[in-house]
Amino acid sequence: MMNAVLSLLVLAVLILPLLALTMWRRGARQQAVLMVVLALVAAVNVGIWTLPDAAGNAPAGQVPQ
Repeated sequence: MMNAVLSLLVLAVLILPLLALTMWRRGARQQAVLMVVLALVAAVNVGIWTLPDAAGNAPAGQVPQ
């Protein structure tokens, strides 16, 4: 289940900036900026969950199945 969630977050990180560019061109500047911020927050969350610590253990690998 955790793999599916992380996969969806990565897809969101890839798609949100493209949608933000579209919103920016239409004149919805605030929504575009918020979408970019959301993409950055999602990217940081994916990094937190997948990058290993000094001992080599990633938090995503320690979640019970």
